Amino acid sequence: MRLRAVAAPLPLANVDTDMIIPARFMKALTRDGLGRHLFQELRYTGDGCERADFILNHPSCRNAGILVAERNFACGSSREHAVWALADFGIRCVIAPSFGDIFASNARKNGLLLVRLADSVCEQLRSAITLSQYAPIEVDLEAQTILLASGETIAFTVDPDDRRVLLEGLDDIGRTLRHADAIARFESAS
Repeated sequence: MRLRAVAAPLPLANVDTDMIIPARFMKALTRDGLGRHLFQELRYTGDGCERADFILNHPSCRNAGILVAERNFACGSSREHAVWALADFGIRCVIAPSFGDIFASNARKNGLLLVRLADSVCEQLRSAITLSQYAPIEVDLEAQTILLASGETIAFTVDPDDRRVLLEGLDDIGRTLRHADAIARFESAS
C-alpha cells in the first residue's frame, strides 16, 4: 500500500470521536455521506457556513487523504462511525503520537492506516507540510516510510499483523481463514 496524498495538519490533542462525527449524524444506516459531517463543529459555524480557519476548509486540503494529528486522537466512545466519516471524506491514513484504543481497532477493521510517531516528529511533520504549502507526501506501508515533498524520509513501524491485514486487504473473516489449516487440524485432534 502506497498512498500519495495531501496531508492536513490538525494541531489538536485529545480529539474525541464526538468531535470527529457528532452523535446526531450517526443515525445513518450506511457509511455513505458521513464525510460531509466530519469535524462538523470545527468545520462549520452554527448556521452551516464554513469556518475559513479550519484546515479541511483550506483550498489545498479539501481533498486531503492523510491527517497529521496530535496525541490521543479519536479518544472516547466506540463510534465506528468516526472511522467511516474519515474514510468517506477521503482520509486513508492518520498519523499521530497515540490513538484511542477502540478507534484503533475499528480503523484496522475498516482498512484505515494509523501511523504512530513521537510528538516531536508529528510536530515537525505538521510544520514541514505547512512550509511546503501542502505539497503531497507519500506513506509507504510496505517500506514503512513517509516521504516528504522535501525528499526527507521518516521511518515508522506498524504492528506486523496489522500491516499484513492492511497490505492484503483482509477483514476479520479473512484473517481467520488464513489459519483454516490450523483450525482444521485442531478440530480433527479433538
